[in-house]
Order: sequence, then C-alpha cells, then structure tokens
Amino acid sequence: MRLFTNAAEMRSVPRSAEFRNGGVSFWYREFGYPERRAALSETRDYDVCIVGGGYTGLWIAYYLQHADPGLRIALLEREFCGFGASGRNAGWLSAQFVGSRERYARMYSKGAAIALQRALMSTVDEVIKVAGNEGIDADIVKGGMRLVATNTAQRNRLYAEVGYLQEWGFWPEDLHLLDHTYTPRLRVAGAVAAARSPHAARFQPARLAVGLATVVEDLGVHIFEGSTVTEIRPADGGTRPSVVTDHGMVRADHVIQATEGYPVGARGQGREWRPARSSMIVTEPLANDLWDHIGWDGCDVLGDTAHASVQAQRTADGRIAIGGRDTPSRIGSAPEDRGATEPRTIADLWRALARMFPAAAEVPVAHAWSGVLGVARDGCPSVDLDRDTGVGWAGGYAGNGVTAANLAGRTLRDILLGHDTELTRLPWVGHRARAWQPEPWRRVGTQIVNGLYRTADRRESGRVTRTSRFAGLAARMAGWRITEPQPRARVPSGPDHPGSLGEAPPDTAQSE
Repeated sequence: MRLFTNAAEMRSVPRSAEFRNGGVSFWYREFGYPERRAALSETRDYDVCIVGGGYTGLWIAYYLQHADPGLRIALLEREFCGFGASGRNAGWLSAQFVGSRERYARMYSKGAAIALQRALMSTVDEVIKVAGNEGIDADIVKGGMRLVATNTAQRNRLYAEVGYLQEWGFWPEDLHLLDHTYTPRLRVAGAVAAARSPHAARFQPARLAVGLATVVEDLGVHIFEGSTVTEIRPADGGTRPSVVTDHGMVRADHVIQATEGYPVGARGQGREWRPARSSMIVTEPLANDLWDHIGWDGCDVLGDTAHASVQAQRTADGRIAIGGRDTPSRIGSAPEDRGATEPRTIADLWRALARMFPAAAEVPVAHAWSGVLGVARDGCPSVDLDRDTGVGWAGGYAGNGVTAANLAGRTLRDILLGHDTELTRLPWVGHRARAWQPEPWRRVGTQIVNGLYRTADRRESGRVTRTSRFAGLAARMAGWRITEPQPRARVPSGPDHPGSLGEAPPDTAQSE
C-alpha cells in the first residue's frame, strides 16, 4: 500500500500544453464560471432556509417552490451554486443504489429496499424530464450504462451480481449480461464479460448545476452566494431555528442542511458523514479514427467491476473523462476547495484509461481535478427532518449522489409539507448511522481499506480467479457486502441481444 505521493509517476502521463490541475473542474473550464450572486448582508426571515447550493439544495428548493409558490425560501451557498461535488462529478446520471440493501431489509423489509431501487430508476427519467421542460442544456443523453470485467475474478463477480440484483428490484431488462457472441460497439481491451443497464445518462455537471440554479431563482427562491455558514442553531423553546453566516443571519421555520461532504453547524455532522475525495481526468478530444477504433459511438457511460472501480464517459465534444475514488481527505477533514489532485492519482487514472483503451494512451490529458463527497459509516445515506429542532438534512450518498439528490429533494418536499407519500416511506428516511471514529483513526482505517482493495485488484489481475481475500477483509472492515459468485449460476442475457451466456463457468483455480 502506497501512502505517499510520488510526483515522478506523472512523467509517463502525456499532458497537453494547457494542462491544468484543479481550478474546480474541467466542466467549468469548458462551460465558464457563473457570475457570483450577492451575499447575505443582514438578518432576514423565511419559511425555509436551505444550506448548500449543490444538487440536493437546488432540487429541494425547486420542488418546494413548485408545490407551494407562496413559500418564502432562502438558499445559502459559501461559494457559488454547483461549486462542490455537483460541479465536479463524473457526469453519470444512473440508478446505482445508495446504501446497503441487506441493512435496509433488516431494519425495514426487503420490499422497502426494492422500492428505493425502483425509485432511483424512475428518478433518472425525472431529471431528464425536468431539464427538458425547463430548458436546461446539460448535454444529457440517455445511452445506458455498460459494466465490463477484465479478468476472471471480475467476470465471476459480474455474473453473480446480475443474478443477485434480480432478487432486489432489477428485472431482466433493467440489467443484463451481453451475449458473448455479440460483437460490442465499445471495445474495452481485455474485457471478458460485460453487462448493460438502460437506466443511465451522460451529462455535463456544471451545466446542470448552473442551469438549475437559474431556474430556481426565476421561481422566486432567494439565492445568496459567497455566504459562509458558521452555525446552524436548532429551535429552542419558542425560538425558531436560524442560520448564522459571516455577514448576516436567516431565521426560518425549517432549516435544511444539504452540504454533504462539507459539514457545518448542528448535529455533530463532522463525524456522521466522513468527507471522501473522488478524482477525475479528461483528455483532449480524440480524432475520429480513434473513436472508430474504440467503437464508442454512443453515449453510454462506462464502468468496470474492479474494487477500485472507475467511471467514464464520452463527452459531448469527443473527450474521454474518467474518474474514481481518491485517497482519504486530510486529517481534520478539511475539504480541498480548488480541486487539486495528487500526481499519483492522476497517474493511476491515466493507467486505467490506457489499460481500457490502449489506442488512446497517447492522447494528452487536458485537466485533472478532485471533489469531496460524504460517506456514512454504514454506507447508507439519510434524509429526514427533526420537527422538534426544525432542522432537516440529506446526504451521505457515498459517491452516487447525482440521482439520489433529486430523489432526496422530492422526499424532503413531501416531509416538509407534511405529506405521507411513497417517497416519505423509503427506508433512508429517518436512518441514522453511527458516528465515525475521531481523527486520526478514521483516516488510518480508510487508508488501510483503500490499500486492501487496490491490492485485491492487483492480485485478481494475476493468478487469482476468485474475489481476493484482501477485498473480503476490506469489506468486513468497511461494513460493505462482497458478492461471491455461485458456481454454475444461470443468468439471463438481455432482450436486445438474444441468446444466453449460459452457465457461469465453475472456478478451476484456487483463491488466495
């Protein structure tokens, strides 16, 4: 496990003459930074005050104002709307699950976990619909998601995962293995198996954040940017909850904290959600002959089944953007605001790109950046409102927050309005996780878990044909589930690629 950055690793990475590291993200470099709105400068009264101008806060404001145009809503943002993870992510709008299915089933029921999964699937279309109706040009194209396996252990895990998910809300058309006799359009080097889901879209994160903020403001929501929140004060007796900033204060009937990986104020959230970093690189535009060779002629997003997995998309202007989980944030959990990425992480992402697409290995990298996201100790996000204190919250999406933020926004709308709906009965409503350990222990533990997962990937790329024991140890430490393939388990292929992959081959080699 390498714990320190080695800048020499960057020497092998081809970089463009205008390569940048940080500066928020490439998405803003391509789109342009928005004009900063005025800061809060006095004490004001509202019905609802939302802290955080990312997707979660913006969607809460959007749906609340639509449901009750008479509500007085304020939104406070330290920088500008979309500055955090909402403007830095991989541009995946997908139905990836948030949390642990088994944990939700134990706490509530298996049906509750399935309901959350189906809600996430429908939310993909909800975001696309709203963007279209509101005229938000975010380069959204629903091309589906492809997952690839590049070694035997990954293939066995993928086989098992498809069968497993069909017991948890996925129908065959929601996720299916691609027929091994089918010639794929998208050619990933070394791929031995692939699966596809239609519930995903590619998009440009900054365009969605900036466009949504404009729509929300036009609806009548008061957005104050450049306003650093220093304290959230819960209701106390007859006093309403309030939000204190560096230049003014907001009093409201309800305060919603939607800062995710940037904890502030009440409830000790500094240890409830651990800030984690995810990093991205993007190449210069690829030549047409390279795209023809790769075969990535659609807009499907691409992921793999490694433990240290990556997410990739073909951008609207013909680049490859690829990202993955980075090293833990620094002791004290101070977020890296400007998005600078460690050289080792840039090199790791470039090596992942070069392994998947050797023909694109010489295409220069144009930009690298990082973002901060929130992770609960049990991996399960939380959406709720404490009516005694008047303070609500949503977050802990663990890197799957683009779709979850919209679902959380609609859920909090119903909670705030006092409506009993299918959304308010989802299992993440009211969920509480144990607090993380104090520093430096949580950083040390996260370093160990990340190192074990990367070691497992290296072992599985060699002689190991089953999920590495290192991954099992990391999963037990982190509290996650590892899917173990069942020998000769039959899984259906997709309806658009008839035929069957047949039975998953039994393992013939020994695990570690």
